Amino acid sequence: MFVVLRSAFWLTLAYLVIKPGVGLPDPAEMSAQAMAFGSQALAAQVETIECTDLTCAGGKSVLAAALQNTPPASIPMHVELASDPVPFPRARPDRAG
Repeated sequence: MFVVLRSAFWLTLAYLVIKPGVGLPDPAEMSAQAMAFGSQALAAQVETIECTDLTCAGGKSVLAAALQNTPPASIPMHVELASDPVPFPRARPDRAG
């Protein structure tokens, strides 16, 4: 009996948390915000590093270049391939029957 009551409690609690009809946030937008926040935090940490030699300065410049957001040069490959028709297989040779 206790198992049934415990299950009913957790199912009721889950229903109250995840109600039908409630809009969920856009995952792509949340991902973009998280990436922007993380790159800003990383850039701030890299700027605080004091360099005394050339390899450290080079590493900082490589990290600074990697953190910059650059737009894609063209349409992504998977978008280009989606517009092409599906390739047809070769015809069977006459000797195959």
